[in-house]
Order: sequence, then structure tokens, then C-alpha cells
Amino acid sequence: MESSYLYNIKLPIQMEKDKKYPVIFALHGIGYNEQNILDLLEDLKEDYILIGIRGNLSYEDGYAYYYLKGYGNPERELFDESVEKLRSFIDFASNHYPIDPDRKYLIGFSQGAILSMTLALVLGDSIKGIVPMNGYIPQFVKEEYRLKSIDHLSVYLCQGAADPIFPLNIGQENYDYLRKQVDSIKYTIYPTAHEISDNNKQDVVAWLRQELEKNIHKESNQFVTKNK
Repeated sequence: MESSYLYNIKLPIQMEKDKKYPVIFALHGIGYNEQNILDLLEDLKEDYILIGIRGNLSYEDGYAYYYLKGYGNPERELFDESVEKLRSFIDFASNHYPIDPDRKYLIGFSQGAILSMTLALVLGDSIKGIVPMNGYIPQFVKEEYRLKSIDHLSVYLCQGAADPIFPLNIGQENYDYLRKQVDSIKYTIYPTAHEISDNNKQDVVAWLRQELEKNIHKESNQFVTKNK
């Protein structure tokens, strides 16, 4: 199997043989590249495998996963293709790197946030958690895609209070839709426009560290129960 995208991967330096690691698949916004989103995860490089996926389409000074007819209106054929290609890429990476199949995370900004939420709904329990920042869930995804249960999912949903592209009501719609379905959701509104602030970055890193701690605690409890 070949990769459907160019990508940048960061493996923990002190990797242990035969150990499986949690992974974060990072999806950038339109006109950006994979490094933009990887940079905010730098402090997690020894705890997670970090994979920045570059969109396969050129757009201004960067890249895109699909093109738009207008904001909130993706070119449907390209959008559908990007979802399938990203599904294929996640399978590719999972077969090529020591990734824990139970700890796959998606993080994305704008177009990357849209795809992160869509992929979680499509892939179901193969995704452990998502961090969507300033995006939305297309209505056709809710109505026409074959969606799976996400009752296990952990979500850290981020929204800019002054985002002119995806206004505050869009963030509220995301929250209202997801909170009825997922195991855990945190929704934070930042005093920003369509951007990722330093506070947002710090909070994302802290949330992903908490996810690690939750898993360690769970494994510890399972070990104690097994050995009683």
C-alpha cells in the first residue's frame, strides 16, 4: 500500500521496541501546509507519533484537500475524494508505523477541522479523539454519509468568537450536534478571528496530555483488576 498524501512524520526519539504509540494526524487549513499544524504539537513529540498530512491540491501559497465553490460549500466530488483518501492514508500509516490502534487522534484547523469531524463520524470507534478548530460539519455529511456511533469519542472543540468565516453560531451548532453523541466534549471559545491563538495552542497541548493520563489510569486499573 502506498501513501495517498505527502506527509511529515515525527517519531519519539526514545522509541521502545515493540511498543505501540498514540498518534495524532494533523490536518491543515486551506492555503497552509502540514508544518503549520505540526508546530503547535511540538511539545508532544515524545509522547505521540505526529503525522502532518499535506493536502494534494495547490492553493495560493499552500495546499488544500479539496476546493470550494464558496465558504461552506465544498466541491462535493473533491470533498468525497478527500475523505476516502484520508481514510486510506490512516490505514497506510497504521500499517507502517507502531501506532496504537486504540489511540488515534485527529486535529485540524478550518478545512482540517471540517475533515476531522467528518472522519470521526465516518470511521467511528477507530478514532479515539478529535480537536477541531474553527470548522463545521457539512449538512450533506449528516444527511447522506453512512455515519457510525461516536459515543466513545473525546472532543476538544475550539471556536473563535470573532471568526468572520465560521461565526460563533457555527461553533454552537457543532457543540449541540456532538455533545448528544460523544463520551466527552470540551468546548472553548477564544477571543480571536479565524486563527489559532497561543492560548488555544497551550490548551490543546494540555488536553492531549490529559488524554494520555486518562489512558495510563485506565491501563493501571485494568492491570489491577486482572491480577486480583
